[in-house]
Amino acid sequence: MLRQPPDITELQAMPLAELMRQALATKLARRGTSFSLCSIINAKSGKCSEDCHFCAQSAHYRTEAPVYPLLDTAQIIAAAREAQKNGASRFSLVTSGRGLAEADLPRMLDIIRAIREEVGINICASLGILGKDELLALKEAGVSRYHHNLETSREFFPQVCTTHSFADRIATIKAAQEAGLSVCSGGIFGLGESETDRLSMALSLVECGIDSVPINILIPLPGTPCAGIPPLPIAEILRTIALYRLILPQAAIRLAAGRESALADFLSSAFMGGADGMMIGGYLTQRGRSPRADRHFAEEIRQLWSI
Repeated sequence: MLRQPPDITELQAMPLAELMRQALATKLARRGTSFSLCSIINAKSGKCSEDCHFCAQSAHYRTEAPVYPLLDTAQIIAAAREAQKNGASRFSLVTSGRGLAEADLPRMLDIIRAIREEVGINICASLGILGKDELLALKEAGVSRYHHNLETSREFFPQVCTTHSFADRIATIKAAQEAGLSVCSGGIFGLGESETDRLSMALSLVECGIDSVPINILIPLPGTPCAGIPPLPIAEILRTIALYRLILPQAAIRLAAGRESALADFLSSAFMGGADGMMIGGYLTQRGRSPRADRHFAEEIRQLWSI
């Protein structure tokens, strides 16, 4: 049975300081002082058929994103070991494209088995729109969680992508769950959407039963349709993170791409207002902070939570 979300109108009326206070209290009451770190590898890059307006890997736009086929097993194994060394509890294989190419599936399954046997880190996958049979094969090989972002609200999605639909994304999430995989799903703030859109996405995540929510903040990459979008005000980002914590009290809320540039000196405020996880080691086409700096930051936040 799905948990009923709180009164959104009442939450929206709260001052930011009170909203963040309640979000932190909810985080500590429901999830304790847990702070999770995960890492990804851009295992296949560029030439994507989809026209997601924020993405430098789309073949529809002229960008400087790298283009290469599926990496070899040794490279991916080395990256998984490095992620584990850096403190990540999960390592995700990410490929560009609408879905995993049929010819790449057997190789991907071999890579997953090799990571499971040689590294032992929890394995996630983000391979686009897949069917239940493919997802079952991934689970049997060793994947425990499938990542598939909603990206934005159902209502705003057509403004972000026209080559597939919001319904396609929901269908993949349901197929992954039917295959016995947990699902990580979130989106991007700052695409030009309204607060109402961001809250609509949060409610869709509740409806889908999502318990791991990555939050990206738009990096307006040159060559993409989103290149000229002005940044969201920091207060608006912090409000939305706090609202997500109160709407999704049991979920891991992970800050990913854009957190460093969008929040800058206020990054710690996001974790005092509901967030409790980070992606480390860089993103698909963009570098992040050093893993050492992120590990130190996570320990400092845990200490603050314990005071």
